[in-house]
Amino acid sequence: MAQPEGYRLSDYRSPTPDGVAGAETVDTSDVQSLLSQGSLIPIFVQRLERSTLPGSPWLQSKPYRQIPGSVWLPNVGVGAPDPATLGWFEAQLDRLTGGDRSRGLLFYCLSDCWLSWNAAKRAVLLGYARVHWYPAGIDGWMDAGLPTEEAHPLPPPAAPAP
Repeated sequence: MAQPEGYRLSDYRSPTPDGVAGAETVDTSDVQSLLSQGSLIPIFVQRLERSTLPGSPWLQSKPYRQIPGSVWLPNVGVGAPDPATLGWFEAQLDRLTGGDRSRGLLFYCLSDCWLSWNAAKRAVLLGYARVHWYPAGIDGWMDAGLPTEEAHPLPPPAAPAP
């Protein structure tokens, strides 16, 4: 499948392209090898809804599993995130990498999930030089019988102004 020019805006659980321009597509053994080298920051991007209450916490209806040591940044892979989410994504990547855009980043979600594709593309366009995309996601990781841990999302960005 050809890569779209923009971001995927809907139907996030559907077949994805073979790669992301400017990123390296990796499989489960690649991820294991990169993680063992210790130079990769794994980022889980599963989507979550937010409460409409002041402070807008995430609403997590079920537990999720992630690759051990991952950081869960919900909603950074939606096709058209609000400005607060985009700013939060940029700030979190800057914090996680210590401002070093050559640090390795691994984006994943579930299998056949455009959220990780969108997030990886967004990181490439932000100037990160070592972006890895793991299309098999946590499903592929678990199918391989590899260890997981319970996922806990980072606190959400400030609620958008009404």
